[in-house]
Amino acid sequence: MTTSALSGARWLLLDDYTSEVDVMPGVFHDIDGLFVDLEPVPPPEIFSLLGCDPAGPLLKALRHTGTERAWLPSIALVPVHRPQQRPATCRQHEHGCTCDEELIDITVVNQRPSATRAGLVDLDLRGYIRLLPEWGLPEEKPDVTGFRLAALDNEELGECLDVVGVFRKRPTTPVRPVTLIGFRPEAPLPGIVEGRRITASVVAIQRDGRIAGGAGVLSATVVSVCPSRSGDGLLDIALDDGMEEPLPRGAREIFQMWYDGGPAEPNLWARYDRLMRHEWPGLAASHRLQDLPDKPAGTTYHLDGRFVTDIDAFYCAIGEAINGPGGYFGWNLSTLDDCLDHGWGAAGPFQLVWHHSDVARRFLIPGYDRPDHRLLDWGPSVELNDLLEIFSEHDIEVELR
Repeated sequence: MTTSALSGARWLLLDDYTSEVDVMPGVFHDIDGLFVDLEPVPPPEIFSLLGCDPAGPLLKALRHTGTERAWLPSIALVPVHRPQQRPATCRQHEHGCTCDEELIDITVVNQRPSATRAGLVDLDLRGYIRLLPEWGLPEEKPDVTGFRLAALDNEELGECLDVVGVFRKRPTTPVRPVTLIGFRPEAPLPGIVEGRRITASVVAIQRDGRIAGGAGVLSATVVSVCPSRSGDGLLDIALDDGMEEPLPRGAREIFQMWYDGGPAEPNLWARYDRLMRHEWPGLAASHRLQDLPDKPAGTTYHLDGRFVTDIDAFYCAIGEAINGPGGYFGWNLSTLDDCLDHGWGAAGPFQLVWHHSDVARRFLIPGYDRPDHRLLDWGPSVELNDLLEIFSEHDIEVELR
């Protein structure tokens, strides 16, 4: 797909939310508020489980209360609703319901006999809550008789009668207004005016006019419209809010690289920190040429493992091993599995020679992964063995050198 947009246009709005047919409200030169300094991960909080009857790993952790050994990766709080009083918004699933909350990276810092009921304990925990306010975390505690406690694999951790510190008002994410610079409206939509609500995807345009992947969703109301310095007939559109998920500021440089034609040599991603490496495969996927045939089964691919110091680096490296500089071949375990089913550059089975695999052996190890970009990504580390297992399931021969 290409656009005959005005010279210098780098972005377009694609309304694929409010109409049955995708329409293009306009194209523009630049956007202020798409690339930002992301908010740091907040400090840990203190939660309390009252009237707790611990079991499994939680019970074992209590033997080490107040030390680093009293640690759990996750505690799911599964509400026990009162009979016939389940909220209308609640939906049950295999392990609980949609009212569940999850505490992550939890350390038991204190325990004491419960004031609620004899034989039970009250626990103080230090850690984080998985769902952030923008994901709809309820601020009011549900009307329940207690909570069932479970681990990541639904292993029972016991139960408690009440929780403190989970359901409360938290600081909202700061509003990051967006301005579309050098905007030209496109027919057939009416002109963009003050007060108009916009919900649309922001999509990158390459230098040759081809439309590449999306940069996120813009949802905001027009505050002002004024002539732009970018050219005659162009507008600057100021909005009261911004991107649903703005991109880290450093990603602008990577978008520019793709605008200029894409990575011309391998391992350019290696100069970036992990946050940018996390963004790299997403851009590689959105710029991937469609309908290209897979290379034949039996092909041997070479993965340069010198810079695979984290799981995001692996996805950058495997993408280039299969599809060349800037290539894509998954950006999490699920998409890697999909790519190995063929259709993404390599028909299986094939051979993968993993050079400098000692780096991955040193870094892709068991543990708990805490990427610094967002709490939602925290969880058990993806290990080298996890990757080798997926390859094995697809009859991919991996030679570790």
